[in-house]
Amino acid sequence: MELQKKVIWITGASSGIGEALVYECAKEGAQLIISARREDELKRVATNCSKGIHSDKIDSKNILVLPLDLEHTETIEEKVNQVVQKFGRIDVLVNNSGMGHRTKAVNTPTSVDRKVMEVNFFGTINLTKAVARVMQKQQSGKLVVISSIMGKYGMPLYSTYAASKHALYGYFESLRQELFKDNVKVLIVSPGFINTDVSTKLLKEDGTAYGIKSDAQEKGMSATDCAKGILKAIKSNRNHKYVGKYEIFSVYVKQYFPKLFYKLMRKMTKD
Repeated sequence: MELQKKVIWITGASSGIGEALVYECAKEGAQLIISARREDELKRVATNCSKGIHSDKIDSKNILVLPLDLEHTETIEEKVNQVVQKFGRIDVLVNNSGMGHRTKAVNTPTSVDRKVMEVNFFGTINLTKAVARVMQKQQSGKLVVISSIMGKYGMPLYSTYAASKHALYGYFESLRQELFKDNVKVLIVSPGFINTDVSTKLLKEDGTAYGIKSDAQEKGMSATDCAKGILKAIKSNRNHKYVGKYEIFSVYVKQYFPKLFYKLMRKMTKD
């Protein structure tokens, strides 16, 4: 799949993996829709593409800044219509928006559980359904969801986050089969520890941000390298892709050495 002139919609595009993906897609000469809650940050990213570091690859008329809060799904149909009116089609949707928490399961307020699920799962699938209907009419397209290695197992202090990523696996695996006849492909990407500031934004029990960057993320793969890995998978016919460093092997440790895996997980719980 060549990405030049393809219409690519990236959510969570204001920072981290999403921002890096925008720049990599700009290098390919794609037409871009970039979404997140923070419009000012989206404009910064768009400026980097059209007037700055990638100005030779993308014209300002080929990038649409489209603020979107996945916690408020009532705006989704309107946003999809805006995209189709501007570009006429949607070739790739990258569901990258998400949020997390860092709390013990029994102490996590239901409000935090619901907020994480609303954004990571319900917001994602509602946007996906709306875009999938456009792709069905086109008889082409690719739906990408950025899950996590925690979609394959749980970790202490991240119960609802892991649950949301498990849910995405089940949903998109099912959706892939349903859309096969429409020539709409589905790719699930599972990053490990990526060096972004996402851990600083994790919700605590009181709903405030954790504010600390974890050592694992500090030592993780760069967002740029992660984005390059994701883009390579988008161009291919793969159904699933792990992206990360040594931590992605934890999936296989769980499968083949479960006693060791659970012992290591318990050691990661800090009182």
